[in-house]
Amino acid sequence: MGTQPRTAARCGAAALLAALALSGCSTSAPRTTPTPVSSPSSPAQICTSLVSYWAKEALKGGKWAGLDWEQKGMSNDQYKIHEEVVAAGRAEERTAGLNKALELADRLTAQRCAEQNGATWSSENWRPPSPPG
Repeated sequence: MGTQPRTAARCGAAALLAALALSGCSTSAPRTTPTPVSSPSSPAQICTSLVSYWAKEALKGGKWAGLDWEQKGMSNDQYKIHEEVVAAGRAEERTAGLNKALELADRLTAQRCAEQNGATWSSENWRPPSPPG
């Protein structure tokens, strides 16, 4: 008779877990739906995202950094910003290292793209990205 309370407790726990499972309740943490990442929406944000990415790839010596401006999806003026940012980044890298050069690339690109409202008017080839869908 010494084992009867433990057996009853085990049966009770098993019954509770079965009831939770059947009722749709879970003993694990609730699932969350991932929040979609917002994509850039203004011309300046699109310019910043695009130019900053390719400038940092050039500074890091990325495999595709040598593509031309059209293959990278840039307008003529965005490419001018890219070249200016890469030159400034290389100078920064010589004095402060690659991480500081990459930080400068982000800041300078955002500034120049904002000043030129996205710099998209200089190329008939440039089109905003298609919305996901």
